[in-house]
Amino acid sequence: MKKFCVIGVGNFGYHLARALYENGQEVLAIDLNQEKVQRIKDYASVAIQGDAASREFLAANGIDEMEAVVVATGERSHLSTLITLFLKELGVKRILSKAVDEDHGRVLEKVGASEIIHPEKDMAIKTARAMSYPNILDFIPLAEEYSITEAAAPRAFIGKDLITLDLRRKHQITIIALKEVLSDRLVTAPSPDYVIKDSDILIMLGRSEDIDRALKS
Repeated sequence: MKKFCVIGVGNFGYHLARALYENGQEVLAIDLNQEKVQRIKDYASVAIQGDAASREFLAANGIDEMEAVVVATGERSHLSTLITLFLKELGVKRILSKAVDEDHGRVLEKVGASEIIHPEKDMAIKTARAMSYPNILDFIPLAEEYSITEAAAPRAFIGKDLITLDLRRKHQITIIALKEVLSDRLVTAPSPDYVIKDSDILIMLGRSEDIDRALKS
C-alpha cells in the first residue's frame, strides 16, 4: 500500500482520490471547503479540512511521507503555485500539479512540480484519437509527441511475424507487449518470430503520428 495525498477535492480531485482509495491505496484528502471534505470522507483514509497554502499545515500533516502529492485546487492558479512550492521545499518526492493553462503549467514546473496535469486537454486528445482511430483502445501520452498506445491488430498485421512487419525500421515504433485476448495472456517483449493473430491487442511505443501511420498501413 502506498501513501498519497490529494489537495483539492473538487470534481477532478474527488474522482482521483476515490479511485486511488478503491485501488487499495492510503489516501489523505485535503480541502478548505468542509462540504467537499464531507463528500470524500468515505472514500479516503483521512479527510481533513484545512489550508494547504500554509507550509506549517502541510508539515504538520506528514506531507513529506507521501509517495506522491496531487495539487488539484481548481482555477486558483496562484494557490496551486504556492502549494507546489511548499511541497518542493518540504521534500515531497513526486508532485503532480493540475494546471489552468500552458503558461501556468510552465510556472508549476519552475517551482517544483514533477508532472503537470492538463485534464481537459489530455481527455480531449484521447477522445479525438479514439474517434479518429476506432481500433485504438487506450492512449498514454509520454514526453512530447511520444505515447504508449494500445490498439487492436490492424488487418495488414494479421498472420505476419514481427520480423516481417519490421515496424521499428519502417515506422520507428516498437511493440513492447501483446495481449492475447483468447487466452488472457500478456506477452512482454515478444520474440521477433511472434505471429500476430486477429485476437491480439498490440501495446506500442513511439511517436503518436508514427503509430497512427502504422495502424493505417
